Amino acid sequence: MHNAIKEILISQTEIQNKIRELGKQITRDYKDKSPVLISILKGGVVFLADLMRQIELPLEIEFLGVESYGDSTHTSGVVQITKDCKIDLTGKDLLIIEDIIDTGLSLNYIIDLLQKKNPRSIEVCVFLDKVEARLKEVDIKYKCFDIPNKFVVGYGLDYAENYRNLPYVGMLREEIYK
Repeated sequence: MHNAIKEILISQTEIQNKIRELGKQITRDYKDKSPVLISILKGGVVFLADLMRQIELPLEIEFLGVESYGDSTHTSGVVQITKDCKIDLTGKDLLIIEDIIDTGLSLNYIIDLLQKKNPRSIEVCVFLDKVEARLKEVDIKYKCFDIPNKFVVGYGLDYAENYRNLPYVGMLREEIYK
């Protein structure tokens, strides 16, 4: 699996250091609240698992399944909900946990969907941000890393459901997906 990686962009150590820092910031910002962390499936699960252990507050977790890539390396632009939230979000402080933002289209769709559930607040926490790929702006309160507009895998991000379990973020060799 590791030999399919052309280049490591973000190491396991860099990831863990940044998540510790982010957990402290979220703990400070939500000190008098009990946020609901909503992980966007499937890619956000690894980030959620590490991040929630760094937040020293009572919190809930929930999952929202969204698909826009399929087996491609580019978003289709069409968002499909594959799993909706099961808990009542009325009056709650939501923190969307997203693995990666590129065009911003999926995340804007998700925010609109969650606003209809009448939360008190909605904020965004993203692991990776591809600013160069943005088609629609998104207000991101918490962010780990900016990355170039390249297709990446690892730490929850996949290609055709593989490579999510890599402990770092890397670029695949082109022959893997062409």
